Amino acid sequence: MNEFNLPGFDCAAFVRATLAEDLGEGLPGGGRDVTAESVIPADARFAGVMDSRDPIVVAGLPIAVAFFRALDPDMEINVLVDEGAEVPGGTVLMRLAGNARALLTAERSALNTVQHLSGIATMTRSYVQAMAGSGCVLLDTRKTIPGLRHLEKYATRMGGARNHRMGLWDAAMIKDNHVLVAGDVGEAVRRARAAGVAEVICEVDRIEQIEPALAAGASHLLLDNMDPQTLRKAVALVAGRVPTEASGGINLETIAAKAATGVTFVSVGRLTQSAPAADIGLDFTPL
Repeated sequence: MNEFNLPGFDCAAFVRATLAEDLGEGLPGGGRDVTAESVIPADARFAGVMDSRDPIVVAGLPIAVAFFRALDPDMEINVLVDEGAEVPGGTVLMRLAGNARALLTAERSALNTVQHLSGIATMTRSYVQAMAGSGCVLLDTRKTIPGLRHLEKYATRMGGARNHRMGLWDAAMIKDNHVLVAGDVGEAVRRARAAGVAEVICEVDRIEQIEPALAAGASHLLLDNMDPQTLRKAVALVAGRVPTEASGGINLETIAAKAATGVTFVSVGRLTQSAPAADIGLDFTPL
């Protein structure tokens, strides 16, 4: 497998920091796996099988590979499924063979990462399927765990979503607190445009805010916490002049109705905020 390359994410640094945390590097008595060192001979070898216990959408296997290879560069690893694949329970995802201590020391870091990212990808796929046929695109949000944004947004892509803003730098998003300081929606948008911001997303929670936002130069409207009937009115008023996005209070029970209103996008924070870890196991046998 080629080295995992995700723009903005340093996989090697992530692996080093995660293993250092688990090993207690820099702490009194730290820097080692006391259980593996005391129980497992240094030259012992294990074979391992990583498998899904439930149906999942797979994400994060290349990072698991990086964890194992960081501790045993010669480890034999065979990844058996593609990223973004939807697999049934009982699917073997990866086979490994190598130094037993390295496998045991890297096991939890590798599993935690794959379980978390596959959980996000799996939840994302369920939302994509719930809005199928609407023509609407699912977006994620910035509601990510600090330090894991690039990985979590990668996982939503594996599940079939599109990334919204990656951060505070790639688009302006004018929300109610910005409007509070600027005085009104139109003035807030005008200030962003005057500053030379190319993409200005403006949140509106009332129909009467739409025309002032558009007149001031908003390039994308976030229609916040609107019911389907109000969303339809808003979409009709915008009339295709800019993309529209339904946001707020959206779950699996409500997403289909909101996606069917004609909005361009639906954004869901819980994809990265609340996805449960996927049930993935890793079992070893001595060689």
